[in-house]
Amino acid sequence: MKDYLIALEEIIEEQRQRIKRMEESSPLDLTLVPTIIVGIIPGDGIGPFIMDHTKKVLDHLLKEEIEEGKIEFRNIEGLTIENRAKEGKGLPPSCLNEIKKCHVLLKGPTETPDARANVMNIESANVALRRELDLFANVRPVTIPQKNIDWIFFRENTEGEYVLGSKGIELEGMALDFKVTTDRGTERICEAAFKYAKAKGNLKVSIVTKANIMKKTDGKFLKICYEVAQHYPSVPADDWYVDIMAANLLNPNRQSEYQVILTPNLYGDILTDEAAQLQGGVGTAGSGNIGDRYAMFEAIHGSAPRMVKMGRGKYANPSSLLKAAEMMLNHIGMTDKADKLKAALDETAKAMKMTGKGDGNTGEDYVTMVLSKI
Repeated sequence: MKDYLIALEEIIEEQRQRIKRMEESSPLDLTLVPTIIVGIIPGDGIGPFIMDHTKKVLDHLLKEEIEEGKIEFRNIEGLTIENRAKEGKGLPPSCLNEIKKCHVLLKGPTETPDARANVMNIESANVALRRELDLFANVRPVTIPQKNIDWIFFRENTEGEYVLGSKGIELEGMALDFKVTTDRGTERICEAAFKYAKAKGNLKVSIVTKANIMKKTDGKFLKICYEVAQHYPSVPADDWYVDIMAANLLNPNRQSEYQVILTPNLYGDILTDEAAQLQGGVGTAGSGNIGDRYAMFEAIHGSAPRMVKMGRGKYANPSSLLKAAEMMLNHIGMTDKADKLKAALDETAKAMKMTGKGDGNTGEDYVTMVLSKI
């Protein structure tokens, strides 16, 4: 028992140090950066396929900025399942060193093996990246105009169950995992959500927790959200338990009521996949991971290794990563380029049949049409 108490003390001290780093952090102003370095991480499985398509579009869209030295694309090698398993780390130090030389990242899906896989059960690369780069805000938009759905999720990205997911303990006859909610970690995701809601015309912020059950962690999250809300009196706010919110997102009579949805880490992960499925599947949704110093934009779906093994990689839908690229362009201040890409993606999505199989369009078909519409 003594060993477990020591392990718990180490976890608590680690979190205290993380709080200290959060309090000392200050944002980077990208408008003052002469050359914005974009790290390209293809990922695993279908990742290299959809990254090739997305990079082709960005090379065309940003041709002038690249030639003028305003944008530099830099390939990040080694963040593959093979290399991560070889090194026994979710995020090899050599990769992290190169990543930290960039300002923003565009990332394909990376594989996270589980206990059933014939690979070391290493930490998720995404979880490691979010922690190491302190990417505290996971931002995921979902838009379905015909259903009057226009949601944007602000998911806390560095706390909850995920930050300690690889540090649980096993005792005789039981296993324990941990969940952490800090004041500062909650304050900053709340600030991001309410600031966005105010800037977009005082959109309503809906806070999602299970504070009736998780009284300490979710209770703290809900309490701090409402404390932050007091600084934004023009922004309406309400709160929902996660199970009811999951049901309401499927209810046609309630869907249009939601605008900005603010969640802790785990609930946001689940709800955004549900929301993306309503939009047309996780293959249609992009995601931004925003911190003070770094930002990472990615497809929200997995690496689909089975699809590649079956020889269907060329049929992978690149729209999720292309939408992430659109978010990236907005983040670095190139809103006109982002608008052009969005318009092209909207038109292309209506024309393409992306089944992921031989009876549908290929990724190359998709990107050819996108380029023709820009």
